[in-house]
Amino acid sequence: MSLIGTEVKPFVAQAFRNGKFVEVSEQDFKGNWSIICFYPADFTFVCPTELEDLQSNYDTFKKLGAEVYSVSTDTHFTHKAWHDTSEAIKKITYTMIGDPSHTISRNFDVLIEADGLADRGTFLVDPDGIIVAVEINAGSIGRNADVLVDKIKAAQYVRNNPGEVCPAKWKEGGSTLKPSLDLVGKI
Repeated sequence: MSLIGTEVKPFVAQAFRNGKFVEVSEQDFKGNWSIICFYPADFTFVCPTELEDLQSNYDTFKKLGAEVYSVSTDTHFTHKAWHDTSEAIKKITYTMIGDPSHTISRNFDVLIEADGLADRGTFLVDPDGIIVAVEINAGSIGRNADVLVDKIKAAQYVRNNPGEVCPAKWKEGGSTLKPSLDLVGKI
């Protein structure tokens, strides 16, 4: 079943952010745009490249009113240890959520039950706590945060301009479409 258009399910978890342990729940995803980025495990290979890429774009995400949360089935203690030892992860200032109970991974339907790890899933959540975009990659395929920037801009545009849609490869300031009977078969 698709999670698009559904509200984020309740959870409470411990996280590591800016040198501190903090509690996070689904309520933190309300009131602003949220990017939830699941990855298989700390101390791995593709994961730190993705998380570092998110950090490189973090200021842009913040300017767009979006907060970033990374999630793996590791604990918040493991996130801190990784942060303390990895040059890439040391740069991260956004929230790194621990999901050792697998509750969040199950809620977002990314848990690989046999391995106890999460798929590479990215979820864009609107300020009402509704999932508006989902991307799931195989474990060996990393994601690109630049693409996510465009996806957020499109989601925000559509939210602020009811009745309009963003076509393929849409960039901020580009032409949109207004679905109507007049457009049927003309695109």
